[in-house]
Amino acid sequence: MATPPFIVDLRAKIGHDPLWLPGVTGIVLRPGADGQADEVLLVQRVDNGQWTPVTGICDPGEQPGDAIVREIREETGITARIRGLIGVEAVGPVTYPNGDVSSYMDTSFSLVAVDSSAEPTVGDDESTAVRWCPVDELPPMKDRFVRTIGWAVEGSSGHYGGGK
Repeated sequence: MATPPFIVDLRAKIGHDPLWLPGVTGIVLRPGADGQADEVLLVQRVDNGQWTPVTGICDPGEQPGDAIVREIREETGITARIRGLIGVEAVGPVTYPNGDVSSYMDTSFSLVAVDSSAEPTVGDDESTAVRWCPVDELPPMKDRFVRTIGWAVEGSSGHYGGGK
């Protein structure tokens, strides 16, 4: 599901005015084959073609940890288990092609695939592709994602405000 129904309802009332939303990012890792570098689960976004970790929005009343596990399952078919909290940071504002403006209080989690041999599949209309990628061969992506993936690989936590 691309836009949660509660946001569609809000947008009907406020138009393109800025929204402040609870976001989540999940860095799902699995061991690389034959002692190679760990692999991270990535999705290629429909809206801009960029590769990113799985991201999403918490539904009203939903805990961030539950939201990211749900988003990962919906978008990739992978069942993941949370290892820990990486950090919290403000993201945005983001202006979408339709004119909507949103900012996010994003909570990032480090996770592992419950079945490390499971292969992801595109599970919704938000992504054109999904894949495991060696962490030392990341495709071009926003700095915040590269930084957060690095923290997950290191087992680092307690980051806030873009790492400041």
